[in-house]
Amino acid sequence: MKTKSTMVHPCNQQRRSFLKLSGLLGLGAASAALLPTPQAEAVLFGPREYKVSSTRLAMGSFLSITAIHSSKDEAENGIGLAWEEIDRLARLLSRHDPGTPVSQLNSTGALHKAPPEVLEVVARSLYHHRQTGGAFDITVKPLVDLFKERFAAGVTPSEAEISALLPRVGSEQIRFTAGDISFARQGMGITLDGIAPGYIVDRVSALLAGKGITSHLINCSGDIRTSGTAAKGKPWTVAIQDPAKQKAYPEVLAMTTGAISTSGSYEVFYDREKMFHHIVTPRTGHSPRLATSVTVKSFSVMDADALATGLMVMPPAEGVRFADSQPGCECFVVEQDGGFKKSASWNRLA
Repeated sequence: MKTKSTMVHPCNQQRRSFLKLSGLLGLGAASAALLPTPQAEAVLFGPREYKVSSTRLAMGSFLSITAIHSSKDEAENGIGLAWEEIDRLARLLSRHDPGTPVSQLNSTGALHKAPPEVLEVVARSLYHHRQTGGAFDITVKPLVDLFKERFAAGVTPSEAEISALLPRVGSEQIRFTAGDISFARQGMGITLDGIAPGYIVDRVSALLAGKGITSHLINCSGDIRTSGTAAKGKPWTVAIQDPAKQKAYPEVLAMTTGAISTSGSYEVFYDREKMFHHIVTPRTGHSPRLATSVTVKSFSVMDADALATGLMVMPPAEGVRFADSQPGCECFVVEQDGGFKKSASWNRLA
């Protein structure tokens, strides 16, 4: 599978950076908007309207927070609390830090009394696994590790190596028992890279809203939550970049409160032939090649995050039909040949 859950950690920040922010964000539609800044930057737009923004490296991706508020101090305080929450959640959900609960599950095959946040994300992952007919699958970690190790050594994984790992892939082999999580087969592992960033963005958005900062935008390398309005009451502007890098934007969206995520295959390739990229089809162990990017709008960034990856694995027409069948799901697919496919309800979700 996936843009996120099969992501090689050092490349996470490249994963979906083609969803760029423009317009009143002051970032520019094609700018490298995700550069880290040491502290929040505040810009005064009117007598009582500040735009306060801050960007840092989090979860292997650059994450940016922009708030529109009448009080600079309150906005900066809210963003500070948001970073604390991001750090806390990353310590629970990351697979890259050996001290996290997810790493413990991967190393031992069982996690007793799992934190509620881990249970929530894994449970939602299993829901999307069922909904997508297995296209979204957090148990592709063994394949991700194989690709990382073999290509780092300058060797293409063999069919025998890939086939040998396929029995370890399958979310139906994850067991829940009274707050415990375990694997039914040895050698399994999970990666939440394809859903946890969206979950964290949702949680941070709720935190900011709870502090009275109702107008804000959070962007974790393409997992985006917009809330309220941008400066001067105008909508937030989000542009989907052309994977062919022709300086044209297939879609430019005006958003108030909403959730959007993009998965793409063209940013990170392991091999010169571009046969292997950072999205893996769970059933075959190979990378899908029929689409170069899928953008999904949904009610939550967590759901959009998972569905964008799941739809990348499906053939484009099948992915569009799936989106049309799901309440609150819209998709925009850029195909391998540069053509577009859209769900019937694309860009209608409030």
